[in-house]
Amino acid sequence: MSIAQRVQLVESLFYQLELESAQFAKASGLGCVSDCGKCCTYPDVEASPLEFLPWAFHLFLNGEAEKMLQTLSANQTTTCVIYQPLSVVNQGRCSDYKYRGLICRLFGAAANTDKYGKLRLATCKIIKEGQSENYDTTAKAIEKGMQVPIFTEYYMQLNQIDYKLGAMLLPINKALKMALEEVLHYYAYRAFPTGDCG
Repeated sequence: MSIAQRVQLVESLFYQLELESAQFAKASGLGCVSDCGKCCTYPDVEASPLEFLPWAFHLFLNGEAEKMLQTLSANQTTTCVIYQPLSVVNQGRCSDYKYRGLICRLFGAAANTDKYGKLRLATCKIIKEGQSENYDTTAKAIEKGMQVPIFTEYYMQLNQIDYKLGAMLLPINKALKMALEEVLHYYAYRAFPTGDCG
């Protein structure tokens, strides 16, 4: 399967999640605080290279992939390089929001299964404490069957697109780097993609 085909499948999955997340946000009343970005500053965020393939492909098409690969190779920090801080008090945003990864799309708007098999909303302290009434109501509603995006289900669907790149969880900057390398290696001896093919 070509890079362009895999990118299209990942983007379709993201679109499906966007619809489900919008329904969940409307029903729960929960949402991220504007320009918060605190979750992006954690050093141990892991992601798969596949979820950043659309980002890497976008950079490649715009002639920016090799420059970003150099940035990632020289980077010594563990904070996501796409994160753009706005202040020293954990305010910031994704500098390439349209191409953010699956982990970025799920956290705060999805649930994980706990060790007892129950769904638990995976969100941050800021939402839990700042929107406590909605959080508590939503947690109870999830226990009673409220529809919520589920981490494992989305990662399983991602793995079906490309198991090698989808099942591999790496520190986020390594995942970004591998996504870029995948695109650059693919097109090293192939024609530049045009139209819908690639």
